[in-house]
Amino acid sequence: MTSKYQITWKSFLLPIIGLIVFFLYIYIFNVDILQIITIVQSINIYVYLLAAVLVILDTFFFTLAWYFLLKVLSVKLSIMKAQLFVWFGIFVDTLIPAESISGEISKIYLASKEQNGTTGRVTASIVAQRLIGMSVNIIILFVGAFLLLFEGHLFGLMLDLILLLVALTFVFLLLIMLLCVKEQWTMRILDAIIVFIERVSRGRWKLAKAREETLDAAKAFHSAMREFGHSPKKLFIPSSLSLISWIISPVVFYLSFLSVGYSSISWGAILVIYAIFMAAKSIPIGVPFEVGLPEITLTTLFIWVGVDWQIAATVTILIRLLTLWLRFFIGFGAQQWLGIKAMSTLSPNNAKTEKA
Repeated sequence: MTSKYQITWKSFLLPIIGLIVFFLYIYIFNVDILQIITIVQSINIYVYLLAAVLVILDTFFFTLAWYFLLKVLSVKLSIMKAQLFVWFGIFVDTLIPAESISGEISKIYLASKEQNGTTGRVTASIVAQRLIGMSVNIIILFVGAFLLLFEGHLFGLMLDLILLLVALTFVFLLLIMLLCVKEQWTMRILDAIIVFIERVSRGRWKLAKAREETLDAAKAFHSAMREFGHSPKKLFIPSSLSLISWIISPVVFYLSFLSVGYSSISWGAILVIYAIFMAAKSIPIGVPFEVGLPEITLTTLFIWVGVDWQIAATVTILIRLLTLWLRFFIGFGAQQWLGIKAMSTLSPNNAKTEKA
């Protein structure tokens, strides 16, 4: 993983493809794009800026949750470094969308590089945070579904989608927890993967050392997960911070509606749509979710709960400007800062080499 990334037009390829797919989607359904532009021009900028601030706060609390999980496992990482690594992970996720796995891998790499020999423990903190996040998402989904049921709007496709996502999330949670508990299963899976890679490479790649390091990291991972299991009280702070982070995010959705003067959407609808949106991103389905699917998903869900086409498409664009593009550019800034720091750290050694 390079410490310095040069931004080019290719950096924007997948997000741009996503925008093209979304605009084709709304064009097919004869949505008036000029009307969308008119609505955007008349937004309440102060409300929208508040939503932008909350996007940054959301990431801050998410980072704090990860920081305290690392602290439980005695992995020393400053809050500032953790913040930079999380933003860099967001940047990587935008470039290489893979259900957030690419961003998580980058965080594991950077944190392990910062503290040598902590790969297994850092991975455990990432997995624990994902388990907490998925659990919170299920809670939000149930709360939103209850509110929609109370309002008399929970039926048909929305109900079917909620039940499907709850089932898929539970299955995925169960699989992760089984791998966390069954150490031998994890070892066999990793060993099988390494053997498969060796066979595919026809002996060109000698992975004996990689196998040893990977299995050592897996043992450390399971040891760390047992530490979490033996000290559940220590998970209270990171779980609370994760909850705060996940509460802030639906507020961003609601403020985006308020910024265009639309206040008819209920909190039940907001919570359910947000939870469905996050569940779709977190469950691996083999499709890069960032390529047009978020915009289409959000717009469709908003329409299902009675929002007008123009408003639904406009608010979707406003939300994605904050949750995709704002986060992308902050993440890119974090990546550049990490690159500069890495170069400044290496420069004295380079100078000595040149003198020699």
